[in-house]
Amino acid sequence: MSAHDDLDPDIAAMREQYRPRDGGLLESDLAPDPMRQFGRWFAQAARPGSPLAEPNAMVVATADPSGRPASRTVLLKSFDAAGFVFYTNYGSRKAQDIAANPQVALLFPWHPMSRQVHVSGTAVRTSREETAAYFRSRPHGSQLGAWASAQSSVIASREELDAQYAELLRRHPPGSEVPVPPHWGGFRVAPESVEFWQGRENRLHDRLRYVRTPKAWRIERLSP
Repeated sequence: MSAHDDLDPDIAAMREQYRPRDGGLLESDLAPDPMRQFGRWFAQAARPGSPLAEPNAMVVATADPSGRPASRTVLLKSFDAAGFVFYTNYGSRKAQDIAANPQVALLFPWHPMSRQVHVSGTAVRTSREETAAYFRSRPHGSQLGAWASAQSSVIASREELDAQYAELLRRHPPGSEVPVPPHWGGFRVAPESVEFWQGRENRLHDRLRYVRTPKAWRIERLSP
């Protein structure tokens, strides 16, 4: 489309004036460590009436051995003092990137709340016990999907994928136990820094970052 087409949106003029519902973010507002602070914000993001459809949706960014980056949206499935957990096919592009370079970044884009959370850390595989416990909690169809899809690989058609799923459904009908795929499991991202971003008016946002040090977490304010 032409830059002068009347139907073109005026991208340069698009901007949101952030007015945080709960005020700004001050150092005195923060929990002593980032995982407790994340827990506070996540509880607010997931509470009834929240404007977020999927508060646990996060962007995972990785880089391959040549340094070429990639990002995709996955679902956070748990978090604790040790870090943030998600699950994937270990043959997927992100898992192969992590095998070569375990340094990853996470982004929680909570724009309807004028908030973001940025995480930088190291990813390690969860234990098979933890993976199995989560896998058994998934809906039956999602369990079959983990077997049906060789994630990130090239396939000939949608029909090929559907046929694979149908065969798995025949072998493992609803109510039957689906074994945990050996090629599927979790990653826990142990944070080295966590930034809490609160939108403010006039682009003067609050950015407070926890940085891991040998003895404790250091909190620093970043200029917006």
